[in-house]
Parts: sequence; C-alpha cells; structure tokens
Amino acid sequence: MSEAGGAARRGQEFEDGLEKGDASVAAFESHEKTILDRLQHFLHGNPTMVPVIVLLLSIAVFGFVAGGNFFSAFNLSLVMQQVSIIGILAAAQSLVILTAGIDLSVGASMVLVSVIMGNLAVKMGLPAPLAIGVGFLCGMLAGTLNGFLVTRVKLPPFIVTLGTWNIFFALNLWLSGAQSIRSQDIDATAPLLKWFGESIRIGGAQFTYGSILMVLIFAVLWYVLNRTAWGRHVYAVGDDKEAAELSGIRTNRTLVQVYAVAGLVCAIGAWASIGRVGSVSPQSFQEANLQSITAVVIGGISLFGGRGSIVGPLVGALIVGVFNSGLRLAGVDVLWQVFAIGWLTIIAVALDQWIRKVSA
Repeated sequence: MSEAGGAARRGQEFEDGLEKGDASVAAFESHEKTILDRLQHFLHGNPTMVPVIVLLLSIAVFGFVAGGNFFSAFNLSLVMQQVSIIGILAAAQSLVILTAGIDLSVGASMVLVSVIMGNLAVKMGLPAPLAIGVGFLCGMLAGTLNGFLVTRVKLPPFIVTLGTWNIFFALNLWLSGAQSIRSQDIDATAPLLKWFGESIRIGGAQFTYGSILMVLIFAVLWYVLNRTAWGRHVYAVGDDKEAAELSGIRTNRTLVQVYAVAGLVCAIGAWASIGRVGSVSPQSFQEANLQSITAVVIGGISLFGGRGSIVGPLVGALIVGVFNSGLRLAGVDVLWQVFAIGWLTIIAVALDQWIRKVSA
C-alpha cells in the first residue's frame, strides 16, 4: 500500500472514531439528565408553579399544626382580606420589576393619594367621586415622575424611587399635619371612600369588596400582559432592553407607561386602603414597600426582569397571609412570624437564581 493510501486510511479511521465518540458522548449526555434537571427545566418553563406548590404545602402544614380552625371558610377568607392591600401594591410592583426595575415608593405613593382623597372629600367638601378621580390622577403623575427620571434623566430605578419615597412621605405628613381623618368624619361626609371595606357573605366566608378588587386587578393585568402587544413589549424591555430597541420597540415610552400604570394601581389601592383601615391614616402601611417586593419575589417574578407571571405575586401575597395566619393560630410570636417570612424571601430568591441557570 502506498504512503498516500495509508494516510487516507488512517484519516478515515480517525474521522470514524470521532463520529463514534460524538455519538457516545451524546448518548452519555442524554443519560446524564437527572430528575433534578428535569424539575429545573419544568420550573424554568412554568415559574408560577413554584409559589403554587409552596402555597398548597403551606396550607396543608398549617392546617395540621394550627388545627381545624385554620381550614374554616371564615379564616381563609380573612387571609384574603388581610393581604388585599399588599396584593394590590404587589400588582403595581410586578409591572415595574418585569422591566428589570424596582419601585420603593409604592407604599408612600398609596398613602399620599389616600391623604389627598381624604382632604379633598372630608376637609374641603369636594364630592367623593371627584376627590377619588383627582387621587387617581395624582397617583398616575407620581408614577410618571418616576418613569421620567428613570428614562430621561437616566437614573437607576432604585435611587429614583428611594428619593421619591422620601418626597411622597414628606408631602403626606405636610398635607395631613400628621393627623388621621377619623372614621366618623368620613361616614358623615364621604362614605364612598370606605366602600371597599364593605363585605359580602358566601356561606361561611366573608369577602370584602377590597379583596375582590385585588383579584380583579390581577385578572385585568394578566389579560393585558398576555394578550396585548403592550404586554409583550413590557416583557421584551425587561428581558433585553437593547434587543427590544433594535426590534423597533420604543422602550423609554413603554417604561414611562409602566410606571404610570403602576402609579394608577397604587391610587386604586389608596381608595381600597381607606376602606380596609376605616380611616385616612398618614402612618399606615409604613412597611408596604418591602412587603410588596416580598410578595413579588415569593411569587416567582425574577428581579432581573422579563420572566414570571403576574399571577405569581397574587399567590405570593396569599403565601405571606397563610404564614402569618397559620403561625398566629399556632401561638407563635409575631417576631418569629417576621423571621419566617424573611427566610422564605431568601429561599425564593435563591430558587429563582437556580432556575435561571437551567442548562439548554
């Protein structure tokens, strides 16, 4: 055999060996996918399943620990009442976080709008519907201010909303004089402000109009985010802003709109909060900003933007409510309830990081 023929034969054998090696490696890789890998892929494609599983497990565990009272229709409906305002704020927060931003001012914005509504309707005698409408407009303006500073002045959302949180809180104290508007005064002049505090009974359950409003807000936002072009733009901006711009999306306009809608949702929450508290209190919901972020994170929306379902934060808010209710019925001190929610938040973020690292 000539030297050229031998070289050709050896080259062919080398190529055949590579093909066999590639096939064996491929076969080896296909067999290496474990149950944990499959779970990671499943959760990556269905991020809402994580909070749903946690909610079901929480209900089962606390039902066993706290006893039969936990499963009563009244207690479960009470959980919805207790989380209704935080749930509404979580809906607003979700819109911003989906764009890879964050809004630390949602709670302060909500309380400020409630003070504006109360002052206009109770102290100035403006008709309640008009006072509520002005409040909605102020909420949208507050959100638009955040969006303008983020998009036009190019400031980080964290810094912007931390600053406006202080601004809104100061305005709140200035307008209210750090004084609450009493329930009796609202009843005498503008009872419509407390409408969302009224309730209906269904069997043994008691639902306030505020808790029903929370569910309706999430339903509307789910439709908008999943069935409209604007919703797809929101996800695209959060996933990769530069790529979204290259595809023709006006990203700055979308961001301003997101912050404005979030402000409107906060204003709706302000109206509901008056019914929930029974008065207009400038000192109420001081931890609402962090609680709304907690519900969003536990609900499976990624802090990095562009991933997660709007339904998740609703489930996340219910998880927090179930934890608080179950631990309270079990006789656990409030301090340890906060301790448990803190660990739950850390675990949720760690789980999100793990899911994001899913291999192809």
